[in-house]
Amino acid sequence: MMSQSQHKIEIFNIPTSQSEYATTTMAGGRSKAHEVDQESSSNLPFKNDNTLEPYQILDAFTVCFKHILDSPELDSFIQKVKSDLYNRDYIAAFNDDNKRFGYASRWSPSRALAYASLFSNLQPITDMLQEPELVKRVLCVGGGAGSEIVGLGAVFCRLKEYNPNSSSQLDITVVDIADWSMVVSHLSNYMQQNWVHRESSLNTSFIHEDILSAKIEDLASLDLITLLFTTNELFAEKRKETIKFLHTLSNGCKSGTLLLIAESAGSFSHITIGNKQFPVQFLIDTILVGKQGELNGPWEIVSESESIWYRVNEREVSYPLKLENMRFFYRLYRKK
Repeated sequence: MMSQSQHKIEIFNIPTSQSEYATTTMAGGRSKAHEVDQESSSNLPFKNDNTLEPYQILDAFTVCFKHILDSPELDSFIQKVKSDLYNRDYIAAFNDDNKRFGYASRWSPSRALAYASLFSNLQPITDMLQEPELVKRVLCVGGGAGSEIVGLGAVFCRLKEYNPNSSSQLDITVVDIADWSMVVSHLSNYMQQNWVHRESSLNTSFIHEDILSAKIEDLASLDLITLLFTTNELFAEKRKETIKFLHTLSNGCKSGTLLLIAESAGSFSHITIGNKQFPVQFLIDTILVGKQGELNGPWEIVSESESIWYRVNEREVSYPLKLENMRFFYRLYRKK
């Protein structure tokens, strides 16, 4: 089974069109207030007021990964990971910290920028993160490479600036099949020491398990679950178990829980069933929301886009390695 944080190398700048999915978009299951972007492609802002500045996000990686960025073997580590991923040897790709840090130093900064922009532009998520008193709990599935925790931390910490002494708290749990504990620990410690007034207000824990066989305690306590560039590979590797996992979320999560899913826009996110191909979002919508035209699923869609870009403004930021643009689709679901 692959590492659940393994995001296909090809997600960046893929020259694919978005042809067939337009005819399969679900008609039912949307909440009355949900936001839809059905244009050919739209853009997330490079930066906005609800998240830390892009340079602050990149500084976290530059500082935390200095040892690997300065290593003369960095390119060798990255090439080994790319070779293993090309051969679909996902266990070998992330079987030591040099490979994991090399991978995260190369691709996580770009993703963290994109994720911070996405989180900060989804009002249900910003409303949750700026809650002034309560503890909010997030589960990041396949988030071991650090992009999700940094993106969430960047939004939470910016919103926290407006009320730094409030008792609110963000607890993030990361589950991944590869042992990303050192990467998560480095980034989590940096955010606690540099981004928040009270360190205990931002906490991250790591669980080294396959999400499809792990027993996640107390799903009912979760306020947000993220599966970013993870669901497609779960379906490809273990379809039945992935469907069961989504049903487990439906049965265990409380009303109001948010579920954010994102995958590469285009044919990289198609699943083959029999002799037909389906966009993975069509399958997920059917499982979570219900069949087309019906409203009988346990979730509703509150925001979506079939193709959205995040583009890095290289005139404003710098990083030792190349920063990539990203194009992806997303769904934000809410449990009824």
